[in-house]
Amino acid sequence: MNQTEIRAEDVAWTDPGCPVARTLDLIGDRWSLLIVRDAMDGARAFTDFQQRTGIARNILTDRLRRLVERGVLDRRTAPSGRRQLYTLTTAGRDLFTVVVALRQWGERHAFAPDETHSVLVDELGVPLPELRPIDSSGNSADVGTTSVRKDR
Repeated sequence: MNQTEIRAEDVAWTDPGCPVARTLDLIGDRWSLLIVRDAMDGARAFTDFQQRTGIARNILTDRLRRLVERGVLDRRTAPSGRRQLYTLTTAGRDLFTVVVALRQWGERHAFAPDETHSVLVDELGVPLPELRPIDSSGNSADVGTTSVRKDR
């Protein structure tokens, strides 16, 4: 199994035909998403994740194990041989857009207009523009212009 392949028999799917439900089954709890967020921001060692999140050691151990098993993180032994280091796999890096969307939703809905919060910026120090889905013609897409269909 490569690091981004998920075997269906390894997970009890909530709604097997829905990609949103399957994604949440794989990485949907808040601690897992915060671990992924911190890995995107440079956390690599157990203590990095624990200090940044404040997560209990037993929960962190479980979430790191699950994220490795599910192909979101890769684990390797540090050159010192004394600790494990975690890095995002291709599947983990593919969650960047999800994390940005959650961040931007939070900026709009989880803070008062004058409340201070962190800001994600590009390499020039400029905040990222708001993510907006588009349809096949390049027009804005939203809940009023899309629908879900069953394939196969």
